[in-house]
Amino acid sequence: MQTLTQLHAGQLKGATKIKISCGLCDFPEELFSLAETLEILDLSGNNLTSLPNDFHRFHHLKILFLSDNKFTIFPEVLGKCKQLDIIGFKANQIEVFSESSLPANTRWLILTNNRLKELPESIGKCTRMQKLMLAGNQLQKLPIELKECKNLGLIRISANKITHLPEWLLQMPKLSWIAFAGNPFCIDDCKTGIVLDTIDWNDLTLVEKLGEGASGIIWKALWKKEVNNHKSIAVKIFKGTVTSDGMPDDELNACMLAGDHPNLVRVLGKLYNHPEKKEGLLMSLIPSHYTNLGNTPSFESCTRDLYDDGVSFSLKDILAIADGIASVAAHLHEKGVMHGDLYAHNTLIGTDAHPLFGDFGAASIYNRKDAKAYLLERIEVSAFGCLLEDLLNHTKEANRQNTVDPLWQLKEECMQETVANRPSFREISEHLSTLRLILPLTN
Repeated sequence: MQTLTQLHAGQLKGATKIKISCGLCDFPEELFSLAETLEILDLSGNNLTSLPNDFHRFHHLKILFLSDNKFTIFPEVLGKCKQLDIIGFKANQIEVFSESSLPANTRWLILTNNRLKELPESIGKCTRMQKLMLAGNQLQKLPIELKECKNLGLIRISANKITHLPEWLLQMPKLSWIAFAGNPFCIDDCKTGIVLDTIDWNDLTLVEKLGEGASGIIWKALWKKEVNNHKSIAVKIFKGTVTSDGMPDDELNACMLAGDHPNLVRVLGKLYNHPEKKEGLLMSLIPSHYTNLGNTPSFESCTRDLYDDGVSFSLKDILAIADGIASVAAHLHEKGVMHGDLYAHNTLIGTDAHPLFGDFGAASIYNRKDAKAYLLERIEVSAFGCLLEDLLNHTKEANRQNTVDPLWQLKEECMQETVANRPSFREISEHLSTLRLILPLTN
């Protein structure tokens, strides 16, 4: 984080990355002294409402973040910023988005939690678009021109006013991660009728914070089930605001519907009587030997996870991980739950390569009887294909073709561009279970 004082004093000369958050009401003109070097500009957390008309003087700017400001109009000058690759306007008040405002080079666009009622048709010219974050707006439909964005891999349209899910969206060749909960077309599907056990906040003692995500904070807690009997559990307390993926209530509903599975973290009950009226879930505490399978994507990788340097997996472990994830995904889709975020970074693995799948922040509930339901499942199958590809790219035994080839072939089937031709998760799970029996595997 840099300061205005440093900027005014000329101490940031030649900088390629600037982040300033200090309640700015006006764009700092001194930033133009960096016009020939600046590549990343983050002015999130200020009070800005506009950009200067000559903002395009930042010839090399690739990444721009203006989240948590007060923009009501998507700045038209950005359409002249030819190198802009990632643009973020989360949590503003944007209502107006003109046809000439979006650079055709855009690869990752974040407009979460604004007031947009429609998108410009010109978005179809953004053929590099891979990631589109639109949750928490007032969109009633998606422009059909978006179908021209053939590289789109991830889209978030939860918590809008969309009346139907267009079939062309479900047939996009690279779409692998989608969240659509909280729209009129799927409200009825969320009425599951499932009732969880309720657990009184006053019967819990928070011990330590385990982690924090977009939708909530996870704590280790002691649960006093009976007199003098305490049990260590995990408690997720929802923040109660719209996230990049959607609304916490939709995550809660999906977790409830998901039920039990050997590769899911077990849900114990629903929190009540929180002093701030917040909702929460109580879950089994994950053993300490479980670790994250992968890391979240970078600016460069965009939709694809990263892995620690030097990490590698045996084919036996790859099959165990893949089989477990395929099995739990089949379980979810048979219940009408679209996870929406099937990634390595949402997967924990034990020392025996047993996977535990979690984080339902992007989950959506859908009607399995709908004619388009099979397409939704096969979109998620593509995400599984990406995961399998990542694992195979980190195998210890890349030259053992007799064992590697069947898995590469499965990856190709999962990621083929014709969505309807991909296998179901049940078919994948059965195939992997067979491979685990017949392939010559070693640790």
